[in-house]
Amino acid sequence: MKPSQAIAIINRQNRQYPNLLIERLGKDAPVRLWAIGRLDLINIPKTALFCSKICPGDAILNAMDQAQKWRNQRRCIISGFHSPIEKECLEILLRGDQSIIICPARSLERMRIPMEWRGGIGAGRILLLSPFEPSQRRLTVRLSEQRNKLVAALADEVYFAHITPGGKTERLAEQISEWGII
Repeated sequence: MKPSQAIAIINRQNRQYPNLLIERLGKDAPVRLWAIGRLDLINIPKTALFCSKICPGDAILNAMDQAQKWRNQRRCIISGFHSPIEKECLEILLRGDQSIIICPARSLERMRIPMEWRGGIGAGRILLLSPFEPSQRRLTVRLSEQRNKLVAALADEVYFAHITPGGKTERLAEQISEWGII
């Protein structure tokens, strides 16, 4: 791993640990975070991006248009970038020079970092952030739900490209609305 890709560990006692996690998640706030990249990106204004796995065509087009607007506005976007539409939006954002925070639903330990992310990490515009211990090396539904709560808790605003009624994204939206950030 290159020096710019070394994993930093941020404990709750560390001044770099985001207070928003404790305020919004309470006892469910992670004890520590693992990060690769420029840590101070945690403190800039961020928009969280979420999209249900299954998404209608008009929502896909709207999400891609929105990603282009964010890129042009140089807005920092935070997401797991896991659903197909979130991945498409990431591709659009990677063509810009704005900040991006990518939160995988697994540990950063032994994670293969895609080539297209490495340049952004080295340039200080991409931060990889995870609340998961090194033993959590495989994505699961439970880890995805925990990751999504972390992403939402760190955001200043939230954008839902599409919410499938009755799905996990709808439950997340309900919780976020209780925090008053939608």
